[in-house]
Amino acid sequence: MENWEKLCQMNHKQIREIQDRKLRAFMANQIYLYSPYYSERFKELKIDPVKIKGVEDLRHLPFSSKEDIAPTDDEPKRYRDFVIRPDEELTEKYGTMAELSDKAKVEQRVYDYKPVHMHFTTGRTAQPTPFVYSKRDIECLRQAGYRQIDVFGITGEDVAINAFPFAPHLAFWQGYFSGEVMKMPAFNSGGGKIMGTQNLLDAVEFLKPTVMLFIPGYAYYFLREAVNQGRDFSSVKKVIFGGERVPPGLKQKVKSLLEQMGAKNPVCLATYGMTEARVAWGECPTEGDESYGYHTYPDMEIFETIDPETGENVGEGEDGEVVYTALDWRGTCVIRYRTGDVAKGGIMYEPCPNCGRTVPRISPQLQRKSDYKEFDLAKVKGTLVNLNNFHPLLMGHPDVIEWQVEIRKRNNDPFDLDEIVLYVTPREGLDRDKFASDLKQKVMRDTEVSLNELVFRDTSELVKQLGMETELKEKRIIDNRPA
Repeated sequence: MENWEKLCQMNHKQIREIQDRKLRAFMANQIYLYSPYYSERFKELKIDPVKIKGVEDLRHLPFSSKEDIAPTDDEPKRYRDFVIRPDEELTEKYGTMAELSDKAKVEQRVYDYKPVHMHFTTGRTAQPTPFVYSKRDIECLRQAGYRQIDVFGITGEDVAINAFPFAPHLAFWQGYFSGEVMKMPAFNSGGGKIMGTQNLLDAVEFLKPTVMLFIPGYAYYFLREAVNQGRDFSSVKKVIFGGERVPPGLKQKVKSLLEQMGAKNPVCLATYGMTEARVAWGECPTEGDESYGYHTYPDMEIFETIDPETGENVGEGEDGEVVYTALDWRGTCVIRYRTGDVAKGGIMYEPCPNCGRTVPRISPQLQRKSDYKEFDLAKVKGTLVNLNNFHPLLMGHPDVIEWQVEIRKRNNDPFDLDEIVLYVTPREGLDRDKFASDLKQKVMRDTEVSLNELVFRDTSELVKQLGMETELKEKRIIDNRPA
């Protein structure tokens, strides 16, 4: 890997030269030889890896997607074909078996390739998929953690509480390794699911952290509880969110709650990560609420943006689906992986106007392409609904405490019409009839569909319904339509 401090000052041409060089070597020496899935695909398509000279040639390679790697009932171990793994036949064919008689080289091969750690996707749209790390990859994860903390402006003098749920999940483990590599005092609590919210509240007052790491929805719930109990959180300077997108309105709510507990000018920062990439990226802190995008690590990966419909590359700063390519990793590696995330504003290559770093940045305005769903809301034809729009509307609404959207069939009949129901906990003291009328209008405006029903729920009931302290991520939008 490159020196991070130097990499952040290189111009775009210098960064692209590093990516071209590493991509050539990675394709020829790792992916083509040792990745069962891509080796077979390249042979099928008659792709010569030696002809992949750099980033511009990526467009000649096929896309990968979740459908290619996710386990199925018929192929429960298909994910293994994406793990880079030398075998004896290939090693002998390419003349490197003799080298393994040297003990040091054997140890190096084990360091490079033997799986020692794994994370899983959350399995929302497919079966949970394992992504494995070698010991070499763990060092890359540590380096990514260091880089993310550097972007956040966090140092070894800070004290952190990692409140991400304890699980084989990227958010928790990058948080853990970030603190470790920075030699920063950190309490990796496992969140409310492990400790319970009351114990975690006590831990914050006792340890007086300057930094807290959270799933966004649980952070809002946790801090509301803290305010209700009159807690002192004056030590907190930064809150880092991961695992879910963070609307600007939610950042404002969290800041307000922290300020009520004595925090001075707290900063809320978001991350963007995916299990398939095995690292996460962060945004740099600003004086206001503006985000200049997620600062990437261009010696670890290559990002493209494409037209979601045609698959053609789009230009710098243009809207497009984010496509990820691993660069010089081991373990599970994906090439030209279609993330399903559409970035409004695409990828930016000019220096960050805020911090000056020159690494590529991904627009903070991300939407899941898979959250566009068709609903049979009328007998004439279906309606395409962008479920993404519920998040900024409801997370940022000043009068909404908690919410959940349920999609169901009328009368639970699979052949009847679809219904959309909103469960909501409003702020106390509101005129509920007026609030309901205004909220229905705003939902209609932002999603272009009418709610079939708006149901008021007590906070405790809705928190339980969301799985706030029992699920890895709260269940904001649930599709209960029968198959």
